Amino acid sequence: MRGILICFSTLLVVGYLLISSSNGNSQNKSQPVQSSATPSVKSYGAIGDGKADDSAAIQKAVDSKIGQIQFPKGVYRITKTIAIDLDKLGPTSLSSDGTATIIMAGAGPAFRFIGTHAGTASPHTVKENVWLNQRSPMVDGLEIVGDHPEACGIEATGTMQITLTRLTIRRALHGIHFVKRNRNVIVSNCHIYQNRGAGIFYDHVNIHQSNIVGCHISYNAGGGVVVRKGDVRNIQIGVCDIEGNMGDENSEPTANVLIDSEGAMVGEIAIVGCTIQHDHYAPGSANIRINENAFVRPHSSEYRDGNITIADNVLSDVQTNIEITSARGVTVTGNTMWKGYQHNIRIHDCRNILVSNNVLDRNPRYHYRDGATAQVGMLFTDCDGCTISGNQITGTGDETPALEIRDSRRMNVTGCTILDYAQEGLRLKNVFHSRISDCLIQSDLPGSEKSYSIKVIGGKENQIADNLLGNLKQLGK
Repeated sequence: MRGILICFSTLLVVGYLLISSSNGNSQNKSQPVQSSATPSVKSYGAIGDGKADDSAAIQKAVDSKIGQIQFPKGVYRITKTIAIDLDKLGPTSLSSDGTATIIMAGAGPAFRFIGTHAGTASPHTVKENVWLNQRSPMVDGLEIVGDHPEACGIEATGTMQITLTRLTIRRALHGIHFVKRNRNVIVSNCHIYQNRGAGIFYDHVNIHQSNIVGCHISYNAGGGVVVRKGDVRNIQIGVCDIEGNMGDENSEPTANVLIDSEGAMVGEIAIVGCTIQHDHYAPGSANIRINENAFVRPHSSEYRDGNITIADNVLSDVQTNIEITSARGVTVTGNTMWKGYQHNIRIHDCRNILVSNNVLDRNPRYHYRDGATAQVGMLFTDCDGCTISGNQITGTGDETPALEIRDSRRMNVTGCTILDYAQEGLRLKNVFHSRISDCLIQSDLPGSEKSYSIKVIGGKENQIADNLLGNLKQLGK
C-alpha cells in the first residue's frame, strides 16, 4: 500500500510540473513582441547639447515624412527656420514631454507651418488635399528660446486646425505669429513670456475661429494678444492670466489685449474669465484696448465692427483698464476692476454699448505705493444709444467725476450705485435725449458737503427721475 501511495504522489508532482511548463510556454508565446521605438530627431543626427547646430538634422527628420517628430530631453540649437510644408509632408506634429528646449539662434521663426488652405471654416470649402495632408498640425511640450534679435517662436500660414499646446516661448521677437490666412486655431496651456514683440500676434491676417485658453501671457513688450488689421473673426480668449505686456517709457502704447483694426474688419470677440493686469508705469497702457476705427462704406453712412463681449474678468493696474473706440455692439459685464490711473472704463465714438453689473472699486488694501492716485472713473464721449446699468462705482479720485458722459445722446443710466467720490458723482455735459433713473449717488467722505451728486452742463431733453442724491446737484437750466 505504501508503495502505491508513493507512486501516486510522484505522478501528481510530475503532472503539476508538466502543466506548469506548458502554461509557461503558452504565456511566453502570447506575449506581444515589443516594437522598435518611434524615431526621434536624434535618429537623424541631432545632438541636443546646446552647442551643435541641429538645424539640418531636424529639417531632415521633418522632411522624412515620419509625421511624428519627437524631441528627447536636450537643448537643440538651430540657426535656420525649420519649414514644415504640410502638403508635401502630410500630417505632422512636433512633440516633447517638456524636457526639450529649442534655441533659435537665427532670424525668423523656429518653426514655420505652411499650408494651402484658402477656404473658410465651412466643410465644403476645405479641399481634399488639406484633409489628407494638412489637417491639425500640432506642437506640444516644447520650450522655444530666442537667441537672435529677429528670432520668433512659431509662425503659421495657410493652416487648418493648427493646435499649439503646453509650450513655453520666451526671449523671442514674437511668440506665436499668424500671417496671411489660417482657420480653426487652438492655443492652450502655454506660457508666452518675456518676448520683445507680441506674445500672440495676429498680423494683418485673415483668420476666423481661434481659441486662446488657459495660457499665461506676460511681459511681452509689444502686447499680450495683439490683432493688427486683417479680416479677423471669432477670437475666444478665456481663463488666461495676461499681465505686464508693456514696453518702457520709450515704447509705443500697447495693451495686454490689443485689438486694432485700423480700418480693417475685426470683430466677434469674447474675452471671458481672465485676470489681466500691469503696468501703469508704461505710458498709455491698457488692459483691454479695442480700436475699431469706424469708416464710411459706399453703401452705408456709418460702418463699425464690433460684436464683442468682455465679461467676468479681473482687471487692474494700468492707465486705462478697458478702452473702446469706434465700435458697435459691445457688452462689458460682470468685471471687477481697480487702479485705472486715468480711467477704469473709457468709451469713445461708440454705438449700442452695454456696460452693466461691473464693480469699479478703490479698495484700501491697494493704496500701497501710489495706488491712491488712480482716478478709476468711467468716461463716455461722442457715444449714441448706450445703456449703463447696475454698476458699482466707489472711491474715485480727486479730479475726475465717478461717471462722466460728454457730447452724447440717447444714453440710459439706470440702477447704478455711485459712492464716496471726492468731487462729483455723475456729470453730463452736452448730453441729449438721455435718461438717468433709479441711481444712488452719495459721498460720505470728509468734505462731502461740497461735493455734487450730479452736474448737468448744457444739453437738453433729458429725463432725470427717481434717483437718491445725497449731495449737491446742479441740473442746468
